[in-house]
Amino acid sequence: MEASVSIDAAKQVLLSFGIILAFGAVCGLIAQKIKVPDVVIFLLVGILMGPEVSGLINIKADSALNQLILIFGSCYILFDGGASLKLKVLKEVWITIVVIATVGILIMTAVTGVAAYYILNVPFIIALLLGSTIASTDPATLVPIFRQVRIRERVSQTVMSESAFNDVMGAIVTFAILAVASGKSEFSVATALFNLVKESGLGILAGGILGYLAALLIAHEKYNFLSEYAPVVSLMTVIGAYLGADNLHASGFMAVFIFGIVLGNKEAFGFAMEKGEEEKLEEYVLTTAFIMRMFIFILLGSQVDFGLMRQYMGSGFLIIMIFMFLARPLTVFICAGADRRARWSMQELIFMCWTRETGVIPAALAGLLVGMKAPGAQMIASVTFIAILMTILIQATTTKWLARRLGLLIEE
Repeated sequence: MEASVSIDAAKQVLLSFGIILAFGAVCGLIAQKIKVPDVVIFLLVGILMGPEVSGLINIKADSALNQLILIFGSCYILFDGGASLKLKVLKEVWITIVVIATVGILIMTAVTGVAAYYILNVPFIIALLLGSTIASTDPATLVPIFRQVRIRERVSQTVMSESAFNDVMGAIVTFAILAVASGKSEFSVATALFNLVKESGLGILAGGILGYLAALLIAHEKYNFLSEYAPVVSLMTVIGAYLGADNLHASGFMAVFIFGIVLGNKEAFGFAMEKGEEEKLEEYVLTTAFIMRMFIFILLGSQVDFGLMRQYMGSGFLIIMIFMFLARPLTVFICAGADRRARWSMQELIFMCWTRETGVIPAALAGLLVGMKAPGAQMIASVTFIAILMTILIQATTTKWLARRLGLLIEE
């Protein structure tokens, strides 16, 4: 009997996967034809396929399967994003990346928290918890957007790098505020800074070591005995980097991102793959990353709770408008505008103000808060989904138009 139940559950999951792949392929083609980021179409189709509309997909947000897809999918997209970055560009803008991914999170949290305090009339600590939950930008959204919309390198790579680095700070601030809201401790700046340095440092170290080892095994002149299996090595190392860093209580996402940077810049370390093997690896990574974002955003859309969203729709809309048009611009002009070394132009700063989609990482944090029955968790989850819908549907769809207006688009 138990075996029969297990087989039926497996068949249901397999059917859901088949539906996602079929609809996702069509959505990708449509996005290509109408020239919008495919994550936008995936999200909309996911909403239509969810249990509250057609019921084609019903994978619970708190299920192990959903968490597996979110974690691995986000890791692989981060790896893809890291591999597309160039060290020479990062050397020019690293100050902006560090400041906006740390101080910027605090500014976003504070401004959004104050807005939520007055609009929702909730305790200030709960308002701050909401602010910290949605403060992080989302690499799973931004990496594919910049794959499809070619922007001036230093701008796109700064925004992508920020999105990878700030998830650590966002999680630290969120759980520090949660501890205060739950009455378990008082917020400590020294402790938060220590945790940030420790988690980021260990993540960078783990990702760097594994990236070098992977490059050694697939691209070294003498030790490249796994060069024909480069896709398998990359897949294995993405999992190893995340789990290794996580077991060290460091940022798994940071480790995966750094692994991607090292492998993507392997020539700088004296490694070079044969042209055919390099092309095979790139094609594999692009295809796998496409499948991962297809699953992530269709599932994310299918899990939208319309009942909760209706309850907070008006107030949530106001908060996210302040979030988009006040908190983010203030953050960018304070953090990036102060970087005299990068010499950002006004056009570049305006673009960075607009391009900061909310997605998987904030959704995961909101899900954790609901699972922990944190104070105000249902409200936070509702506003987080409103933020995801508004930023992806409004900001992602206008990325190319704005880049062209600002003269930052690289025409193909």
